[in-house]
Amino acid sequence: MKFLKNVVEEMKNVSWPSKKQLRKDTFVVIQTTIIFALMFFVMDALIQTVFNWILK
Repeated sequence: MKFLKNVVEEMKNVSWPSKKQLRKDTFVVIQTTIIFALMFFVMDALIQTVFNWILK
């Protein structure tokens, strides 16, 4: 029971981001994910091309 009381008290101290900040942060995460996905796709295609060239 004490644990739950402590959780409630701690949740009162949490500073939640504003909607504007949340949108901004979400956009950054989506952008970063897309950039990394494209980077890995290009790297995979290059490595695959090099291996196919070597094995022929």
